[in-house]
Amino acid sequence: MRLQPRQQLLELWEAAARASYRNGAWAWGGRDGSNSISDAEQLLCFMYPASELPGFRLDTPNETGDDVLAALTVLGDSVEIPKLLLKVIGQYLRKYTAEDGRPIFSGGSYFRTQEDDAKVTPEQLQLDVVDSFSMSVTLTLGTLGFLKVFRQSVRRQDIRSEIRELEHLAGKRLSAAMAGLLRSFTVNAFDPASPAGRALLRTVNQTGAPTRRVLDDLRRELRPVRAGLRDLTIGSGSQVDLENENLLFECGWTWGIVKDAPAVVTPLDIGPQPEGVAADTPFLYFTVNALVGIADLFSPRTRVLSLLNDDQITLAEAIQRRWDLTQLYWRTIATYGRGTWPLEDIPWRTVDEKESDYYSLGVTAMVVQSLVNNRSAEVDLDRVGAVLEELAIRARIIRRAVPGDPPVLMHSPGVPVNLHGSDALGPHLLWMVSDFSITLLKRTIWAASIAQNTRMRERLLTLADQIWRHILLRRHTGGPAAGLWDQPGNVFTDIELRDEEPSWYFSERVAEFLVAAALASGEPPLRSPQLVELAYQMLGEAEHLLDQEMVTRPLVAGQTIQPKLRTIQSALQRARTIISDRPATAQALINDALLDLERLAAARDSASEAI
Repeated sequence: MRLQPRQQLLELWEAAARASYRNGAWAWGGRDGSNSISDAEQLLCFMYPASELPGFRLDTPNETGDDVLAALTVLGDSVEIPKLLLKVIGQYLRKYTAEDGRPIFSGGSYFRTQEDDAKVTPEQLQLDVVDSFSMSVTLTLGTLGFLKVFRQSVRRQDIRSEIRELEHLAGKRLSAAMAGLLRSFTVNAFDPASPAGRALLRTVNQTGAPTRRVLDDLRRELRPVRAGLRDLTIGSGSQVDLENENLLFECGWTWGIVKDAPAVVTPLDIGPQPEGVAADTPFLYFTVNALVGIADLFSPRTRVLSLLNDDQITLAEAIQRRWDLTQLYWRTIATYGRGTWPLEDIPWRTVDEKESDYYSLGVTAMVVQSLVNNRSAEVDLDRVGAVLEELAIRARIIRRAVPGDPPVLMHSPGVPVNLHGSDALGPHLLWMVSDFSITLLKRTIWAASIAQNTRMRERLLTLADQIWRHILLRRHTGGPAAGLWDQPGNVFTDIELRDEEPSWYFSERVAEFLVAAALASGEPPLRSPQLVELAYQMLGEAEHLLDQEMVTRPLVAGQTIQPKLRTIQSALQRARTIISDRPATAQALINDALLDLERLAAARDSASEAI
């Protein structure tokens, strides 16, 4: 790929630092104003790379890289940068804590109304949103890890005291976010003869098989998910009666706390648990976002640093069960049948009869995440890769858009998601989703990271390179947001809107992608069995020729082996050591050794002929 993750991340940090720190103070808010999600996204532009990549660590001043310091020079030196982050994290955690001690996860300025002349009510502005729960999980885990390491470099008592206070606030917010995720999970059961049931059966039945046979087969395929959902005991999603196997169902996360969701019983201090108003039906967008944040709860870094206490682990295990069941459900639905997958029938149709390429992207994202976790068969990845390519074409990301092209609307203003149930407190609310291109890119790089053959990986990396070029063109080129995202009008001439401030919503997702790309580049190269076998055959020949040389070549007094032969022997020993992991590199070493051995043999033959 032309992508250079480290360089691109440093450029993003430099631009984000310039946009965030103005006139000696931290400037909250971007294109969509300041709220619990946007402010978390702004912080995560810095905290996520610093948490996931050793080369970007900011919690150990003596180990901060020179190029990192150069990118963040506007924030200070290696000592001042973590101190500033400490201050800013404190501002965020205190700002989004209510007077009664409850952490706030409201959507705020991200909410839109369905009617242009309607206004979001103050009560609606305070509604909790799954995006905030998910972002808070990632942010607080990154914060707790940062504080745990930074404390070791601090001696001043006032700073150590602030670290202890922030650890308490971050831990409380993490616990509350996990409780919110448990109360936002939902299972929607319906009769096969209902409109929802007919829509689901129509989606999975790609071969025109008899409906009764498809229904029986689908029930059998979903039996493990049904059994797992029946055993849920904490939070929402456990109230649905799934004992009746005649019912079909879907599971995932709705947009906020489910109406009448029971409180989560826990000894953790999470403050009062608010009442929910969200409709008891899953939303693809919020389900995908929930799955992304939840994955951080059981990442290696979370385990190594012991960032969760015993009571939090109990909540995390309950969430992980929902995470596993949700992925299994959607992968079963998306890849059902022996012919064309429902996933391949673009656009995806939801059970409420709505169709969109964005819904296809959401289901694809869950399938890719499932493949990454399970390292599934290459044939599955090949078919998913074809879907990713098709979505990139249909969204006019790797194809030129023409005037009036409908797919452009997915990029700006975005896909509206109706927040059903929000009208209980005012006008009906919408959630605008405009991350199609960066979500597609992130899933593509994830898929490439698990490809087990060179052809498939090259195909996915080529697609990722094309999408990345598109996204690069959407960066702001001037003003306070220069170097950040998102300015889709740079690519699509139909979009006349030009924003001066950055979209932290989009920029944070770019940071996530670059981290994923950096981690993928650190994986070992692909190993071809044929290449390994050829390398072993070449090594056998080289070692045999070396043995012949060591037997026939006379020794110099005081030496057990001639220097040239010793060099060849060392090269072949190195080749044998790495041959299984890096067969091509081993072949290069063996080739050099064979050439040296051939020169020695040719020189000996020439000397014999001269005699």
